Amino acid sequence: MTDKENLRRHLLHLDNRNYKAYKDIQGSYDFSEFTLIIDYIQGDPFASPSKFRVKVPPNIARFPRELFSSCSREIALCDYLTRQFDKAAGSISSKRGSGKSGLICVTRCGQEVLARTSAFIISSARSDIEDLGGVELRFTVGLPAGGRSILGRQAAAMLCEDIPEIVGKSLQYANMNAAECRHHVETVEDADWLRQQLAERGLVAFVADGSILPRRTGADDRPLLKNAVPFQSPPSLKVEFDCPNRGLIAGMGIPSGITLIVGGGYHGKSTLLRAIELGVYNRIPEDGREFVVTNPAAVKIRAEDGRSVAGVDISPFINNLPQGRDTAQFSTENASGSTSQAANIIEALEVGLGKKEEGRRKKEASEYFVKNQQLFSNSEKDSVPVLLIDEDTAATNFMIRDRRMQELIAKEKEPITPFIDKVKQLYDDLRVSTILVMGGSGDYFDVAYTVIAMDNFQAYDVTEQAKEIAKKYAIDRNAEGGKHFGNISQRVPIPDSLDPSRGRRDVRVKVRDVDEMAFGTEEIDLAAVEQIADRGQLRSIAAAMVYAKQQYMDGKRTLSEITDLVMADINDRGMDILSPFPEGDFAMFRRFELAAAINRLRSLIVDS
Repeated sequence: MTDKENLRRHLLHLDNRNYKAYKDIQGSYDFSEFTLIIDYIQGDPFASPSKFRVKVPPNIARFPRELFSSCSREIALCDYLTRQFDKAAGSISSKRGSGKSGLICVTRCGQEVLARTSAFIISSARSDIEDLGGVELRFTVGLPAGGRSILGRQAAAMLCEDIPEIVGKSLQYANMNAAECRHHVETVEDADWLRQQLAERGLVAFVADGSILPRRTGADDRPLLKNAVPFQSPPSLKVEFDCPNRGLIAGMGIPSGITLIVGGGYHGKSTLLRAIELGVYNRIPEDGREFVVTNPAAVKIRAEDGRSVAGVDISPFINNLPQGRDTAQFSTENASGSTSQAANIIEALEVGLGKKEEGRRKKEASEYFVKNQQLFSNSEKDSVPVLLIDEDTAATNFMIRDRRMQELIAKEKEPITPFIDKVKQLYDDLRVSTILVMGGSGDYFDVAYTVIAMDNFQAYDVTEQAKEIAKKYAIDRNAEGGKHFGNISQRVPIPDSLDPSRGRRDVRVKVRDVDEMAFGTEEIDLAAVEQIADRGQLRSIAAAMVYAKQQYMDGKRTLSEITDLVMADINDRGMDILSPFPEGDFAMFRRFELAAAINRLRSLIVDS
């Protein structure tokens, strides 16, 4: 390892040389208060930026152990440090030269607090500082160029002056706002704790009083500030918790079973459901929804016209298609609204209820698992799925078939068994709860356990009124769902149908946005998978698909078993297993979104 001054002299020596000569600086450098590691050098100034890391030892960073004493706290602290580094880099770095020259960037974080590969806590082995933590932080640098020539003096200023200043401001506890840092950590820990209490209290979601649910715009996920109405729980649904840090908190508890959210247009029904569906993740302080928490296995379901479906057993919902098409192993390149919504439900249940592959490794022997056992107990793996449905994005003929339509079109002529006739069976047979936004059909009053009305963004418990209306205006429709929900079949992916190669490249995956990725020669559209909240999640999902293909797809394991094994490996060894070299822009995802990406791969072939 060489030092900072040698790096400075080397960069000055490279001034005006061809850009590829930057590769000579790859390696590690001692900056006295931290180590700078250059893992990858970009090929030209217009290519993806170079990959850097800094390691600040515990005796310099000096983060108190109480800030990272649990998995929840450590994730929150790393999130906070990533945001602080981003803030400091944004105030210091500037464009220098052509292409992406001069920019120092870390992965961008939204409102969610996720486990990421951007920052890690380094524990000390020294007894005199064992209660302090250091930091490893990963970021990118656009090494400066004029055309395709090295700007050595500017590079020396960036690496030897700007980076030390950024590190000093953002990765040393003495230079930070300690109260703000602690508040960030404690907020996340309280949200995690609340989520863990839901099942014990018979709840699938909790919305704290005072929450600000509306967002500024469809493209701006920050809380609405002007004229925002703080949420208040109906008295009959109010529950209280005594959180580890903030103490007593009250709000609306949504019980397990079947819950309707009703109300007039623009009164907050979908806004409430959106907060609930993202309640599977933690949020930053002052987001307004930081104490809206949801069962970690809650899955948003919608119709998705045009998606491909591979061998899914949609027979609980759809049978007797024209031309005798098989619905027990249903495949299509162009699903309708109803068949796509049926497939989306069955696919969620397939990975959420599938038999889990245990015993492949002894978890108690895993140091990582022991350290992070809170994360495992809070995992969607241990929770029964909850379905979240908004009528605005659902197929009408899948959701309801009223008495008049039953009279006109006989059941033997209608392949679809509407969701209203299966939703109670989901709960009775499989303990799968459902939360539905329903503004147009009172038929669901007959099956609902709880009915919440939204009026000007305030919630009211109208369950008794809805039940009285159901009795007063009996619809006398014929139940069409049989006595039981039906089987959830498991599918086995055929390994050759997942091919990440393209041309001469064995692996070619690329994330285009938060809802689209390229996998080999295929494009995967994930716009309808609404619980992918961060582009970093999509990057790690793409990498996890490659990992799953290489490690576990053998033509024998089911998709549920494969996703289990991939998630177990990540939990056991971290997301770095998904890449051959350190990546700083991966974010943690759920098995449901990993399975959703695989299921939308148009080349997918399965054996049922």
